[in-house]
Amino acid sequence: MNKVKNGQTVSVHYVGTLDDGTEFDSSRNSNEPLLCEVGGGKLIKGFDSALVGMEVGQTKSISISPEEAYGDVIPEAYQTVSRSNFPSDFSFNVGETVQGQGADGNVVRAKIDAVNDESVVLDFNHPMAGKNLNFEIELLEIK
Repeated sequence: MNKVKNGQTVSVHYVGTLDDGTEFDSSRNSNEPLLCEVGGGKLIKGFDSALVGMEVGQTKSISISPEEAYGDVIPEAYQTVSRSNFPSDFSFNVGETVQGQGADGNVVRAKIDAVNDESVVLDFNHPMAGKNLNFEIELLEIK
């Protein structure tokens, strides 16, 4: 049987969960398999390397450390900004994601970490930073 090699395009179904069992993503929910190039740099490192050597029809369960996923939480990615940067009627809710425009004009997203009368602490880390990620991967097809 053919085994997946770097450079090949594959179709997979996956279910992603955190260590506590919380599901954070699944191709099965939408019944839309993921189509990707193995080794193409578009997937998190641990997921990408888990595909190498798989055979069509095989299902694999893996656990990926933060270093092989979205990295550790970076303390410098927390920024304190003035509440005046937000509309006067803005409702601040700790844990919610806000969106704005960075100095370079690109869209940026951050999670509200803390709020006081004058300022807001925003967390610009990736939402999955610092987390172990678990996946069940089923290889459907090698293109």
